[in-house]
Amino acid sequence: MKKVFRVLGFLVLAVILLVAAGAAFIQFRGVPTYEPKDFKITVKPDSTRLARGEHLVTLICADCHRGEGNKLSGKHMVDVPAMFGYVHSGNITRDKTHGAGRYSDGELIHFLRTGIKRDGSYSYVMTGFPRLSDEDIFSIVAYLRSDAPQLDPVAQSNPPCRPTFFTKFLTNTVFKPFPYPEKPIVAPPVTDKVAYGRYLVHGGVDCYNCHSANFASNNAFEPEKSKGYLAGGNILIDPTDLREIPSANLTPHPEHGIGKWTEAEFAEAVRFGKRRGGGSLSAAMPKFTVMTDEEISAIYAFLRTVPATDNAVARVK
Repeated sequence: MKKVFRVLGFLVLAVILLVAAGAAFIQFRGVPTYEPKDFKITVKPDSTRLARGEHLVTLICADCHRGEGNKLSGKHMVDVPAMFGYVHSGNITRDKTHGAGRYSDGELIHFLRTGIKRDGSYSYVMTGFPRLSDEDIFSIVAYLRSDAPQLDPVAQSNPPCRPTFFTKFLTNTVFKPFPYPEKPIVAPPVTDKVAYGRYLVHGGVDCYNCHSANFASNNAFEPEKSKGYLAGGNILIDPTDLREIPSANLTPHPEHGIGKWTEAEFAEAVRFGKRRGGGSLSAAMPKFTVMTDEEISAIYAFLRTVPATDNAVARVK
């Protein structure tokens, strides 16, 4: 019997040493780097792309990248949960040393798709847009090259992100760069409201990412398989007072979701942060003031089709 306990003791010790060695490796390795790519692509700007690009950048980029003087030079992301560490968004102005101006069109497209920067480092917060259509990606690139005032070059080198051990662990295990698409990605027609709404919820505005159970358990390739898909409860941070705010249930559940909401009430919440029945939503929910009636109507139509989930999320005032 003593021999059995001795063997078990050695096994336990071996496991502890292996875990300790793995933890040390992750801590010192940090966030992995990957091979960058520079595709020989030149995006041709035209009025349609510039207008669409301005809309998309304002809708999905500006809130995180707007720094001093209304320039998209980056800022400290105080609303990123502390478990991920210190995060500072990138400088995406036209500056050729510190901003997006130092990227070729091909490098920028590869980064927007995969989350891999031109130096091979991995952007574990802005991980990329694997489901956005090719034309929308091209439009974003075209606009970032434009002479828009908010993109005027800012010679600003931002502080590096400081990931926690938890973030390092995730990026060495489950968080990986998105693969570059093997086939063209085409957005559904805006006339197909449900399909276009699904495209926005999964690819453009990424509603599912915040409104499912947890960032770490989201399924980027099959969003519907994310834990607590669109049923809320993911912990967000209110940037005005740093309170923890659980995301809302967006399923059509009549009591705990938006089943009783009209499209007009939904539009007021999305655009202006107004609660159904009065009051204001937390600033953890960005105000999508530039979202069009067409986009809001499509998102609303799609959300009516997802399974109603009985998940009561605590309402925070």
